[in-house]
Amino acid sequence: MKVSLGLKLMLTNLFVICFGMLVVWLAMDILTADFTTQLMSEFNVLPARMHWLFLSTVHRYLMWSALAAVSIAALFSFLMTRHVLRPLREMRSVAERVAKGDYSCRTSSSTRDEIGRLADDLNRMAQSLERIEGLRKEMITDVAHELRTPLTNMRGYIEGLVDGVVTADKENFELLQEECLRLAKLVDNLLQLAEVDAASLTFNPTRVDLRKMIENAACLVHSRLEAKHLSLDIKVEDTVHRVHADQDKLTQILINLVENAVCYASPEGAIVIAAKKEPQGIRVTFTNDVDPDLNTDFSMVFERFYRGEKSRSRQYGGAGIGLSIVKELVTLHQGKVGTSIDDGHVTIWFTLPA
Repeated sequence: MKVSLGLKLMLTNLFVICFGMLVVWLAMDILTADFTTQLMSEFNVLPARMHWLFLSTVHRYLMWSALAAVSIAALFSFLMTRHVLRPLREMRSVAERVAKGDYSCRTSSSTRDEIGRLADDLNRMAQSLERIEGLRKEMITDVAHELRTPLTNMRGYIEGLVDGVVTADKENFELLQEECLRLAKLVDNLLQLAEVDAASLTFNPTRVDLRKMIENAACLVHSRLEAKHLSLDIKVEDTVHRVHADQDKLTQILINLVENAVCYASPEGAIVIAAKKEPQGIRVTFTNDVDPDLNTDFSMVFERFYRGEKSRSRQYGGAGIGLSIVKELVTLHQGKVGTSIDDGHVTIWFTLPA
């Protein structure tokens, strides 16, 4: 048999009242016996008869008082319980709608008690689920777009080769290879993103050489630096020569940031990588002069699948995943990330605990 919370609260209040009346009843029976006996003996009145009359009168008034008290208590208990349970019913309705996939609903409770805090937690949960659902839908759309572009290009080339419209020469095969590499890179990025989501399970921080790791990451893009005639300057203070971090994950952070700087830097520009110790921790910055034709909202660069270059041309490439991976890995290190722009120079920075 299911009993509602409101009925339980009412029964609890009535039980307390009835128990109190029982205590008073027993007190009258026990405590007044000696008093009435002494009183009747003093006035030469038969104690048994007066004792019975006294108790019967007291019991009668106690019964009427108990009936009135229980009735009034039941009424007020019902009204107060309904008032207390109203936000709970509203939260139940919101929870049912959230369970069905409607993440836009919110509770309206404004109290500061435990129920009000529970309502705030429920609202935050619904808001978080709504944001995650929005990101999921955007991710599916972006992934579909990123996959469709190279697949469409490859299909066009292959159909042209089959129909004899496109010649089977080295140049066209290189174009097909380029599209295959774009697909492979996108899949690798998606796998990295999945690994980042579970990175906390394999987080293993040790003392690592920050300068050496930056130099190794720079070596991986040496050919691209030469192709764009970019200069690279590395400035690492001796006080931050060694840091406490997960080597594999810090390597991924540095590689992604170096590739991002090379990709979006102006031709014949300069890239500066610096690391220094600050009160809040160790700060690593990647600074480059940005292409003036690039229209980017730098507050969004760490969002998944956001790209500074809206047309998704081959000049910049990428799927907008690299910096989101950086943010997740830095957060795993209990650090922070951010961007700043000053006089045509863009700086992407992250911090690590000292």
